[in-house]
Amino acid sequence: MTIVFVSVFGLIIGSFLNVVIYRIPEHKSIVYPSSRCPYCNTEIKPYDNIPVLSYIILRGRCRACGRHISLRYPVIELLTGVLFAGIYIKYGLALDLPVLFILTAGLVAVAFIDIDHRIIPNVITYPGIVLGFASSFFTGINSPVGSISGIAAGAGILLATAYIYKAVAGVEGMGMGDVKLMAMLGAFLGWEAVLFIVVMSAFIGSAAGIFLVIFAGKGRRYAVPFGPFISMAAILYLFYGQGIIAIYLRTIGYA
Repeated sequence: MTIVFVSVFGLIIGSFLNVVIYRIPEHKSIVYPSSRCPYCNTEIKPYDNIPVLSYIILRGRCRACGRHISLRYPVIELLTGVLFAGIYIKYGLALDLPVLFILTAGLVAVAFIDIDHRIIPNVITYPGIVLGFASSFFTGINSPVGSISGIAAGAGILLATAYIYKAVAGVEGMGMGDVKLMAMLGAFLGWEAVLFIVVMSAFIGSAAGIFLVIFAGKGRRYAVPFGPFISMAAILYLFYGQGIIAIYLRTIGYA
């Protein structure tokens, strides 16, 4: 029953994230007005705003104007619900759980905003850095010293990478939003996690870039937003990071 409750809670948060993803880049309030159809601006009634279920009942269309509503809305709701359930299964009912839920929700929002607008909003990363550091005083995720070192490592590694890439390639490789996102992850998870996330996001991003060049006809200089890859690597760390690191250390003979 707890898993069901957590999953439903995740679906509700996913519905809210749809609002965040749409409104923050437009500099609009995420609280007021209530949700509306993006086409006819009709207010969506509560019974038409039930995560996933309303989309199925309405067959993906607005009740007022009949226009098709993007499938991405229920996908984000389902994704958040599944991630929240997975986080609960992985970490249990611990004091860390609300912090991990907040971090996960922030990563989902960041990934889709960056896909849509090629930006990572400061309104997410700056409070995230503060919250990550504050949480290190009362959770087992990180220590205050680990949080500070994580912030420095996250920002420093990506900032150095960005400067080196620009010097070599002559173009911007990543923006300051990516740097602040890595600082936020360092604040929550520490410097060890930062190293894992940097390596894995580069690997995932490279694989995606090769796929786009070969199969999607994109040029080698096609700008791929890096935020989604950082988010995916961070979520991978939350679920499997320690295990992957242990396997790697055993492989090279350090464990």
